[in-house]
Order: sequence, then structure tokens, then C-alpha cells
Amino acid sequence: MSLKLVVFDVDGCMTNGDILYDDSNKEIKVFNVKDGLGIVSLKKLGIKTAIITGRNSKVVSIRAKELGINYLYQGVRKKIDKLELILKEESIKYSETAYIGDDINDVCILEKVGFSFAPNNATKYAKDASKIKLKSNGGDGAIREMIEILFEYNDLTERFVKLWE
Repeated sequence: MSLKLVVFDVDGCMTNGDILYDDSNKEIKVFNVKDGLGIVSLKKLGIKTAIITGRNSKVVSIRAKELGINYLYQGVRKKIDKLELILKEESIKYSETAYIGDDINDVCILEKVGFSFAPNNATKYAKDASKIKLKSNGGDGAIREMIEILFEYNDLTERFVKLWE
């Protein structure tokens, strides 16, 4: 299988799932820098990236732009519909797609893609639907762990390391 697209859920995958607000009602999220380097590496290796999330967040828009995410869909109730738009536009198959999700609203995608992952702290529903259960929690290296597994499986580890020499 050839990897062409990696798709991320945000809360519980790219973050630990906590939603914090400051005194002025601004949302605060914490992202893992090692996850970010992994995502940037995907792009440098020619692999498309996407975020499909159920919530709307200005912070996520900022992070997606910073990482050069190809597709960003927020406030999505039926995530599979947005994934199908991307697959059609890019002429990518489900079997060439990886997805990480942590809850019941991710199951429909986790069951269809070629590479499916759930963080250690995901719900039972997401874990049961995923091919690979990660050791790391969301927001604490789960994205990076997933990416390194994908690189190893797709024989990209050496190219990944050379990107940063």
C-alpha cells in the first residue's frame, strides 16, 4: 500500500482533548511540537495532509496554517463526507489514506481507511475500529508515533531522517 493522505482529528488526537478558556473567553489548546515536526515531514515527503474536526476553533486554523495542512474542515458533523471530497479531488483511494481518531464520530472513517489509528486514551469505540492502538495519548506524541509507524510501514524512515540532517 502506498500512503498518499494522512488525516487528523484534533481534540483528543492532536491535543489531549481538554478545552481551556482564559478570562477573556479565548480558547487555549496545547499542541505537541514533535507531532508538528512529523506533520511537516509528511508534507516534505509529498504526502497530503488534512484536518477534519467536529469543533470550530481559531486556534486550530492557526496551527493548520503553521503546519501547511492541505485541507482544513471544522465544525463537521459527518466527517466521512469531507474525507470523500478530498479523496475525489486528489484521486486518492481509502487504502492510500491514514486517519487518527479518538471517539465514536471517527469510527466510520477508521473502519474504511487503509491505515487507522487510535491514541491510547481514545474511547473503546475508536480503539475497536482502529487497526493500530497507539501507546501515546492524544496531545502527548500520538500523532508522531502514528507518523513514524507509517514511515516504517511505507519504507520512508530513511528519507524522513535525511530531511533533518
